[in-house]
Amino acid sequence: MDTLVIEGGLPLRGEVQISGAKNAALPLLAATLLAPGEHILHNVPDLRDTRTMLLLLETLGGRWQRDGATVRINTDTLSGAEAPYDLVKTMRASVLVLGPLLSRAGFARVSLPGGCAIGARPIDYHLKGFERLGVATSLEQGYVEARVNGRLRGDTMYFDAPSVTGTENLLMAAVCAQGTTHIQNAAREPEVGNLIDMLNTMGARIEGKDSDSLTVHGVERLVAAETAVIPDRIEAGTYMIAVAACGGKVLLRDCICRHLAALSEKLRLCGLIIEERQDGMLVACPEVAGNSLCALESVDVTTQPYPGFPTDLQAQFMALMAMSEGTAIIHETIFENRFMHVAELNRMGADITIEGSRAVVRGCGRDSLSGAPVMATDLRASASLVIAGLAAAGTTEISRIYHLERGYENMAAKLQTLGARIHKVSA
Repeated sequence: MDTLVIEGGLPLRGEVQISGAKNAALPLLAATLLAPGEHILHNVPDLRDTRTMLLLLETLGGRWQRDGATVRINTDTLSGAEAPYDLVKTMRASVLVLGPLLSRAGFARVSLPGGCAIGARPIDYHLKGFERLGVATSLEQGYVEARVNGRLRGDTMYFDAPSVTGTENLLMAAVCAQGTTHIQNAAREPEVGNLIDMLNTMGARIEGKDSDSLTVHGVERLVAAETAVIPDRIEAGTYMIAVAACGGKVLLRDCICRHLAALSEKLRLCGLIIEERQDGMLVACPEVAGNSLCALESVDVTTQPYPGFPTDLQAQFMALMAMSEGTAIIHETIFENRFMHVAELNRMGADITIEGSRAVVRGCGRDSLSGAPVMATDLRASASLVIAGLAAAGTTEISRIYHLERGYENMAAKLQTLGARIHKVSA
């Protein structure tokens, strides 16, 4: 099992290029199933999850080739409509092929997906939405089977809570449905907007981008498109928090500043200097007398759907609050099991207790963490341990880093260019 080894205590300085967003790339890749032809996607990150999605497209009949960050996908012919368990067991986003397959082939059989064990994340919203469009669904031996006779029919649906993948799946199913579909309380995340842009480029007629009310006017057919994946706001946010934890000054190239407004506000309250630029964002940690780092102010956080504070940055922010002065309350409202990193942070010297859906973080100051052997439990927990290791005194060894490789492109190499002492040890 591969391990990350980190020698902590060094500031981060320089520039880092932000990769394409995993959570945007996966639905865009799935959307290529909607129309025959050669689709061209730029800024596609090379990650475990994107490789898995490309293999899934290949299983369904797609042909693809990668040239750097550009992927060409030919979906002229579909040879199947099943996403097998052995392929999708590690990736939650595999469920996103349901909508495109129903739209184009009228049938789909997709294994219930895997991914990080951070909560139930049921796909009820997807299935109920499909049924409103005229789809018959069933669960057989761990597979979702969905079928429609004839063309999908537009309808109105309402989410009790915004669902990103639910919104994306129903958009892809509805684009060629007969009539008009209304999705109320839809997710507003930038990744959903990225998908809407691609679908409209393919010939869809979707209104309401960036709002919680989407209207889809069904069209007869779509065509292949060329589009680009937006920069990864979660990767950018992770590096912003790392600078706050370690000190230094870093320019995040090509991130979209408005996508990080909630995090930026919290980090400014902590004492960080953030400057928005045309080419990205400059992040700096002030120094006080003797070149020592300023103390970190404790800040409370409640995770919320976009544009609120992202649940995907909660673990990283918690690592930062462990080094603050005072007590911070972190309230997790999205996933019920997203505190598995707490035990590992406490092994490094943090003082964190869990009270239901809240974590109470008693900050012990910048010098409170020390390196230790720790184990990653999910994707974002991995990033929190990296941040803690970068700031801690001594050596930190993080095992099970395959979680990290699902969502961060070349993280160790990028941190090395910023001056961190971090390297991967292969088993």
